[in-house]
Amino acid sequence: MGLLDTIKSLFGSSVNYQEVIDGGAIIVDVRTPQEYKSGSIEGSLNIPLDKLKTNLKKVKDKEVVLVCRSGARAARAKAILKSNGIQAHNAGAWQNLK
Repeated sequence: MGLLDTIKSLFGSSVNYQEVIDGGAIIVDVRTPQEYKSGSIEGSLNIPLDKLKTNLKKVKDKEVVLVCRSGARAARAKAILKSNGIQAHNAGAWQNLK
């Protein structure tokens, strides 16, 4: 069992991120530009967490799958998006979707 499976079993997450993405969701990586340049998911959008509130128009009316280095920043980003009426999912570390 991998880390993501362990997290799902602990918290009951049953989101199939690939299905969500195939359904039109966008992947937003909330790491810094330097982290993003060191490795990222092809086609993902890099909006650092500290710039998310000023870039809400880029994700408005879209379903969003969030990633970062470990999942912590993605969790904070999810709360920001949800409070602005945007459907968001925390997929944890960006490597989880590779």
